[in-house]
Amino acid sequence: MIKIIKYFFEALIIYIFFIIIKVVGLSISRKLFSIIFQKIGPVIKSNKIINKNLHFFSSQLTEKRKIEIIENMWSNYGKTFVEYMFLKKFQKDNLHIEVENKEILKIISVEKRPVIFISGHFANFELMSMEITKNQVDLATIYRPLNNFFLNPFMEYLRKKYVCNFQIKKGLLGVKESINFIKKGHSIALMVDQRLGEGDRVDFFKKKAHTTSLPAQLSLKYNLDIVPVYIKRNLNDTFKIKICNPIDTLKYKGKFELTLAINKIIEDMISKNPDQWIWTHDRWK
Repeated sequence: MIKIIKYFFEALIIYIFFIIIKVVGLSISRKLFSIIFQKIGPVIKSNKIINKNLHFFSSQLTEKRKIEIIENMWSNYGKTFVEYMFLKKFQKDNLHIEVENKEILKIISVEKRPVIFISGHFANFELMSMEITKNQVDLATIYRPLNNFFLNPFMEYLRKKYVCNFQIKKGLLGVKESINFIKKGHSIALMVDQRLGEGDRVDFFKKKAHTTSLPAQLSLKYNLDIVPVYIKRNLNDTFKIKICNPIDTLKYKGKFELTLAINKIIEDMISKNPDQWIWTHDRWK
């Protein structure tokens, strides 16, 4: 009962924020909630996990740089929160988002051969699947539902309407659903940067971490290319998405080596821009 009450009031506050955001507008709301999240974020989430993660990332970080990364992370959180209310705007125009190597998407679309898109929770990560679908790629995305069941239906509605129509819930049934989509010719997109309780323990910044091997397993079983995708928020709050060349999966012996290679790619993405990754997640638990 306590959890239900907690979720109810959390959702109520968030819905009120969403209404305010729609009234105030995108530009002002970004600035406002960037500051709000920088103030309330450290109160809601433990700095202990964030500092532990940053230490695993690099023990050479100065205290000043750590503070800078954390503040920028919370700022990005706030802006991304705001942008959920403007997904329709992002979907309808191309002024906010630049896509590098768009020709790779063109080839995937024309050939109608499924691939596996992988990425992590960078910048506004929802925009990656949105842009892939806007470029005529048949896509299904794997996601983890929110714990808050008062809020989750609305977020699922936004994702299905503006990001990607086909949403697959994580889990055993989700794996079966993913296979069915692949057999129908759909590509699969998923985030591979978070801890998976039943996943393999694979090096991530030189420390073992539970990691999903699903991309590697699907790639090896169904002969699918794995295509990394990266997104960066620019200083003016436009975005740049990079569609990377497919991983040469033939170089790797089995799912473990391929999963390790995928982790290395995510490491490189984080190292390029640590300010826009989610350090609040207990990746090495």
